[in-house]
Amino acid sequence: MRHTIRRTILAAFAFVIGLPAMPANAEPDSKPVIELKTRAAEISVTIDDKLKAYAGLAADLLAEGRRFADKARAEAEADFKSHPGDFRGDKRWTYDRVYTFRSFVADRYVSLLRDDGTYAGGAHPNSNTDTILWDVTAKKRISVRPFFNETADNGPTLTALTKLVRRAVAVEKLVRMKDAAPDEEKNKPQPSADELAQKDDWIQRGVLPQLLKIGPISLAPSTVAGKSSGLTLHFSAYAVDAYAAGPYTVFVPWTALRPYLSAEGAAIFGGDRPKSDEEQ
Repeated sequence: MRHTIRRTILAAFAFVIGLPAMPANAEPDSKPVIELKTRAAEISVTIDDKLKAYAGLAADLLAEGRRFADKARAEAEADFKSHPGDFRGDKRWTYDRVYTFRSFVADRYVSLLRDDGTYAGGAHPNSNTDTILWDVTAKKRISVRPFFNETADNGPTLTALTKLVRRAVAVEKLVRMKDAAPDEEKNKPQPSADELAQKDDWIQRGVLPQLLKIGPISLAPSTVAGKSSGLTLHFSAYAVDAYAAGPYTVFVPWTALRPYLSAEGAAIFGGDRPKSDEEQ
């Protein structure tokens, strides 16, 4: 919850000053690996120092970061040429990308977040969170498919996982709804999490039984070294609620996934989610 509140405050502050907020996951001691400043844009890419220890990963992220920077620069320059008035007073579009370590599981899988913050002249800055899973042994990006017996779109695994994720989002949404309600309405009856998950259009549209549409997934850390306590899903603003509500981060414990795990999946999960991770 603190993580969500902090990101919302950062976004609100960024709106006031006309800049995108640096993603709250950014490591304060990590220096940008790419910094560009042109008449039209300010661009930075930061890679968490913890990620530089894994063979091939830093180079992969740097290459992607360069593509991000090149695209952002071209976009800003095109806007500057077509609408120079939007850049009066040395105004620039800003683009920030931050890669942040999430967990290292089974001495093989590195889970990380990729947070983008942009301001390109709209009503407010935009932010987007995605996730990356890196296989140190294979030295490439992978998905969570190997951890489950099957992951067909609309199949039994993703159908069950979608139900769990929707309910987790609904639980968090109910907390926010109560916090935002006037004092005289805080004690009014609320729907159950299951009821809200079934009737809320944002949740129904934002969480679908497809691996690429269920939400960005990371492996949550665990109280047991080398294990993951379950799946964390990271929803950007607009994904499962209105922009003003900010991003959502929800958790599904590995025990709820047990019936669907492959032998490889069963081997990497265990323990509980650390309290420190819950408070992010």
